[in-house]
Amino acid sequence: MAGKIFVGIGGWTFEPWRGPFYPEGLTHKRELEYASRQLTSIEINGTYYSSFKPASWAKWHDETPEGFVFAVKASRFCTNRRVLAEAGESVQRFVTQGLVELKDRLGPINWQFMATKKFDPEDFEAFLKLLPREVDGLPLRHALEVRHDSFKDERFHDLCRKYGAAIVYAHDKDFPCIDEPTADFTYARLMQAEDKVKTGYKPADLDKWAKRAKAWARKGDAFVYFISGAKVRNPAAARALIERL
Repeated sequence: MAGKIFVGIGGWTFEPWRGPFYPEGLTHKRELEYASRQLTSIEINGTYYSSFKPASWAKWHDETPEGFVFAVKASRFCTNRRVLAEAGESVQRFVTQGLVELKDRLGPINWQFMATKKFDPEDFEAFLKLLPREVDGLPLRHALEVRHDSFKDERFHDLCRKYGAAIVYAHDKDFPCIDEPTADFTYARLMQAEDKVKTGYKPADLDKWAKRAKAWARKGDAFVYFISGAKVRNPAAARALIERL
């Protein structure tokens, strides 16, 4: 394989995970420490809603083992706007808040757009131009999570290739599912875990995702997250996929 495969969940604080995932009696302050040793990546979701001080980013780095990486969801103030070309100040504020403190633990940044946001070629290219390649010498990788059918457009795919941004592969019945190799890595969010299945996904489905993850990794690093759906099952799904890999 040309790249590594990272598998994880969204966030690490969720009360229903205590018991099914976190051992009884584990203190809340040790949840990240535990989760990062069961999984190989976590998508930080809280950054979508608010910013964090450099000390928080440094703490997340120090609580996780070597080889573990975080994906980071970008601030909604960057993406939830009518004119994306005007997001420059918000983008800079987001990437300079302390991401550099993650050092080798920093994976891709997920720029998620609302389901009502339609593809505007000129505006999206202006937005892609705003995304920095690095911050204080630390390389940045960008992924775009679009949720409107208008993005099933070769012009959008070509723009992402031009700027080296990945298109998030969103496996959800309500969003467009785009599997286009536009960057040197793949970012997938699997959002259809079932509560009645202990591992979230049936064994045969997990076998298929393992095969697909290996195919993605032949083109570069692959980041696969079990998000949403039956959220309580997502850690079990991630661990089951890791076992298959």
